[in-house]
Amino acid sequence: MKTNSGIVLVTGSNGTIGTAVMRRFVGRFDSIVGFDLNAPKTPSPGCVGISVEITSDESVQEGLRMVREHHGARIASVIHLAAYYDFLGEPSTKYDEITVQGTGRLLRGLRDLGFQVEQFMFSSTMLVHRPAEPGQFINEDWPIGPTWAYPESKVRTEKLIHEERGDIPAVLLRIAGVYGDRCHSIPIAHQIQRIYERQLTSHVYSGSTSHGQSFMHMDDLVDAIDLVVERRATLPHEVPILLGEPEPLSYDEVQHTLARLIHGENLETIEVPGALAPLAKAGAWVMEKLPGADPFLKPWMIDRANDHYALDITRARTLLNWEPKRSLRETLPKMIAALKENPLGWYKENKLEPSSEMQKQTETLVKG
Repeated sequence: MKTNSGIVLVTGSNGTIGTAVMRRFVGRFDSIVGFDLNAPKTPSPGCVGISVEITSDESVQEGLRMVREHHGARIASVIHLAAYYDFLGEPSTKYDEITVQGTGRLLRGLRDLGFQVEQFMFSSTMLVHRPAEPGQFINEDWPIGPTWAYPESKVRTEKLIHEERGDIPAVLLRIAGVYGDRCHSIPIAHQIQRIYERQLTSHVYSGSTSHGQSFMHMDDLVDAIDLVVERRATLPHEVPILLGEPEPLSYDEVQHTLARLIHGENLETIEVPGALAPLAKAGAWVMEKLPGADPFLKPWMIDRANDHYALDITRARTLLNWEPKRSLRETLPKMIAALKENPLGWYKENKLEPSSEMQKQTETLVKG
């Protein structure tokens, strides 16, 4: 039953999060519209998909014109998820073209076409903040200090929104790492792969294993986005909100938990002393070049291994009455159960390249 008037416009609507967000609002607003580079031929029931290239002025303008013509000019919330990211750790023009300029292009288009926008929600990241130390909790007033290209692009985009939003209320969601019951988290998936395949790199960590980073279940993120939209009339005109599980699991706990779940044994992890970090970076570079090496591990990650993010989510509790209902600790067994049930399917779902040994074992089982 529809309980709200207006449009919910979701960018990056074909992604895992975008799809879940679109489905959450079906039937509750006049129209649920998604922008994505490749609009689905058959969108989810109750949703409309429009193909939009966020790096093109003409494409964004045309997409917004279609929205106005077919759905009206009143937008309850723009949920802006479209962005660029990779784990190369190096600057890329795509961060500016897609994340920063794409956001500015969208804001200008909304203004130029005379939309009445009740809320502009931007998916930022907790990584815009400077890392903390164990025992410290980051809140929204914690110093800004991104440590690599992806969060740097989010900082620039937050600044652009502040300067160009005009009268449009803005919510900057600084989100922890997102995972689901079947993983769908790039760093966690690669950590699972290293342990599952008993790779040498699964025994070595270039930072303190007592450090960790906050994560959050995708369902908790969708719950928070739902509350942000529902409370749009009462939120401050521009506000950043940190979202994540307050307790970050240490790297050591995640390692031991995964090893027990996968192999039924403990996994001892060797910490590389800080003085040996340059050698570790050189080793990572060499490993990256070897045949069959894990392409995910990059030398720049050595510098980030000690980054620690524990979150103070007081603002989310106060403004949204939100806190996570799920936890990474409780979800890791579900991830590994899904992996064991169908290893190759799990690898494909998490965009991992199976080892030649895994492929041979699967072929043997099929032939048998």
